[in-house]
Amino acid sequence: MKPILNSFDEAVQDIQDGATLLVGGFGLVGIPENLIKAIRDKGVKDLTVISNNCGVDDWGLGLLLKNKQIKKMVGSYVGENKEFERQVLSGELEVELIPQGTLAERIRAGGAGIPAFYTPAGVGTPIAEGKEVRSFDGKEYLLEPAIKADFSLVRAAKADLMGNLVYNKTARNFNPMIAAAGEVTIAEVEELVENGALEPDQIHTPSIYVQKVIVGEQEKRIERLTTR
Repeated sequence: MKPILNSFDEAVQDIQDGATLLVGGFGLVGIPENLIKAIRDKGVKDLTVISNNCGVDDWGLGLLLKNKQIKKMVGSYVGENKEFERQVLSGELEVELIPQGTLAERIRAGGAGIPAFYTPAGVGTPIAEGKEVRSFDGKEYLLEPAIKADFSLVRAAKADLMGNLVYNKTARNFNPMIAAAGEVTIAEVEELVENGALEPDQIHTPSIYVQKVIVGEQEKRIERLTTR
């Protein structure tokens, strides 16, 4: 049985200034939106945030950017966020941009206990500056370190009382690997079910990776709405 928390404020109470956070989602899909709002309300600052992108100006991680709580952003995509662009160009925000596949594998490696790996992505570009380059079978590869964090924040469709998680379709995205790579993983879920209700071979994140579970409704905003 995992702690089923009563409030999102309680869920983030251990996150302090200077913490490193891994945050699930792709665009606005599968983001732990209520946990992000709770961090905004808590007011912690000097955060290092690792996520595919930084939300939009008024939602997701964009809320923390707007509140000047993020010191460094590590991701692969700037996205639709004008405030992100402004803070980068003004020197207010430190940014590390990583090829998306490399970012995914660095996080996966962190959860798997693999300290580093070689990849061809970025060879011969500014990404390679200061990194070890090694040749395998006549092709050059960069050594990339694994990524881990103090806290992982993920969102799932369902959790059972043990903390096993199931994600909904594309909301699965970065969430499973992020859940495995944090010292403390906090799962925001839409539905809590009894143990045994989830088919074992359908579980995406085993409970061993999850330390806290919180249930809450989602707004599920659309990043870019297109109509005919």
